[in-house]
Amino acid sequence: VIGIGIDLEEIERVAKVFATPRALTRVFTPHEIAYCQPKRNRFQHLAARFAAKEALFKALGTGLSGGLHWTDAEVRNEPSGKPYVVLSGAAKTCADRLGVHTILISLSHSRQYAIAQVMLLAP
Repeated sequence: VIGIGIDLEEIERVAKVFATPRALTRVFTPHEIAYCQPKRNRFQHLAARFAAKEALFKALGTGLSGGLHWTDAEVRNEPSGKPYVVLSGAAKTCADRLGVHTILISLSHSRQYAIAQVMLLAP
């Protein structure tokens, strides 16, 4: 295990912070926005993805330092619904430098909260 991160977000706060398109595109990729926007409970899904990014940066041990950007981490879903993370930019460079081989992610949400846990594994 290279790193573990967890984050909990309030849905109501996320809905306020990401109420504008400008705020959304600063943190979420076009794919993430397209996935969440048509959903009836889109802010629950956005909050889970925001929590995932926070948890990932904690697991990397960097926060947003070292040139990392929110959009360097993208949460996608397999056809089964299982989430996975795609890294790019400085986040990918950092993960490669640490020897990350596998990223495990778990997301969950209720009406009030979203939570994400990330585990980074070596080969």
